[in-house]
Amino acid sequence: MSNHETKKGFSHEKIETSNFLMIVLILITVAFGGLVEIVPLFFQKSTTEPITGLQPYTAVQLAGRDIYTREGCYNCHSQMIRPFRAETLRYGHYSVAGESVYDHPFQWGSKRTGPDLARVGGKYSDEWHRIHLIQPRDLVPESIMPAYPWLEKDLVDAEAMPAHMKALRAVGVPYTDADIAGAVEATKGKTELDALIAYLQVLGIHLK
Repeated sequence: MSNHETKKGFSHEKIETSNFLMIVLILITVAFGGLVEIVPLFFQKSTTEPITGLQPYTAVQLAGRDIYTREGCYNCHSQMIRPFRAETLRYGHYSVAGESVYDHPFQWGSKRTGPDLARVGGKYSDEWHRIHLIQPRDLVPESIMPAYPWLEKDLVDAEAMPAHMKALRAVGVPYTDADIAGAVEATKGKTELDALIAYLQVLGIHLK
């Protein structure tokens, strides 16, 4: 008979044989690691302050961004140019955090069924975007992008914009009372296509 006694208490054996304890300790470890990586970013100016010239989206641009999100454009288009030569030669200056401080949620990602749109602002005319969104293959025959003809007919929900802008102001977007008060008038009568194009045309224009 062995003279060695199994030590009782907090041991590897106890952790590895208890699902509950293992899960709790894993969650604590992951939470601590996440905090160590994320919290310092809130104190770095490069990640919390807007780049020079960046302004919050206008009411029309913001409505367009909502449509972009609603239609799932982010499923095929990223808005994140990585700092590699092949990326910057094709798309332009690599993306920086200061460009996205007013984006909630931001559209960074890695999915690229279609091209990255981080610097698409000003690259094409409004009319090009209009045709491309209504029927992509009229401009790019090999395109697999779906058509969005209803955007030309549906109007922006102008009455919803002030509440949306107030919510964004609560999380730090510097909308003024005047911006919010004028949101309905600015978006009234605008089609969803108008708004989406306005959003696309402002992407990446502040950093070339």
